[in-house]
Amino acid sequence: MCKLFLSQDPASFTSETRAMRLHGHVTSLRLEQAFWVILEEIAAREEMSLARFVATLYDEIVERLGEMPNFASVLRVTCLHYLRNQELHATQLAAKKFHRQKNPEPIA
Repeated sequence: MCKLFLSQDPASFTSETRAMRLHGHVTSLRLEQAFWVILEEIAAREEMSLARFVATLYDEIVERLGEMPNFASVLRVTCLHYLRNQELHATQLAAKKFHRQKNPEPIA
């Protein structure tokens, strides 16, 4: 046996429920702590709050699919995609920042 499980912090697979507001509606999302940590990391890199990042992801999925499948599963797979494609994410983030510098939003 590889004993991989023994090297894990038991807190990482403890489930945590967090309340979030999506377009004015409060919803609860239950994920393992390890996924919350990764989502917070992604949100920080995107320079967003976790709530805003989750709402943005929700909107992108609904826009693309027309409905929301199991959102907790979408969040878990998003974490896996991020971990497997960190170079791609860094490239996309750099392009987004470059675009913002070239096209600043008008001040209201």
